[in-house]
Amino acid sequence: MSLLPPEEEGDGIEVAWEDQQKINTFSKLNTRLSDIQDQLKTKLEEKEYYDDLSIELELADSSVPILYKLGEAFFYLPLRDARRQLKGDTKRYESEIEGLRGRVEECEKGMKELKVMLYAKFGKQINLETTPE
Repeated sequence: MSLLPPEEEGDGIEVAWEDQQKINTFSKLNTRLSDIQDQLKTKLEEKEYYDDLSIELELADSSVPILYKLGEAFFYLPLRDARRQLKGDTKRYESEIEGLRGRVEECEKGMKELKVMLYAKFGKQINLETTPE
């Protein structure tokens, strides 16, 4: 007895070991994509904080030292050094963001290729659609 409507019931296509490996690879890519997107979201938020800080430093008084976070500690830096440090940190975040975007594209490409192969074989018997975030 099947719980699927008659139009969605399959014709009994057997899942080969290779097909199962493709399904597992798709699942791994999907999980990796989700993790990378979370990292990317965090990095974009942090970069936005740096952009806001850059605007604040433009308005700062050069005679007052700036409390700047380096790693887990805070240090007082002269305004010129704080700006230089901020510029370096911003560039680092931009490169990390670009790297994460590249990894997102790789995962999406791999998932798209696997979808084509798996849907060609299994049709409506398999659901490879991911939920958008």
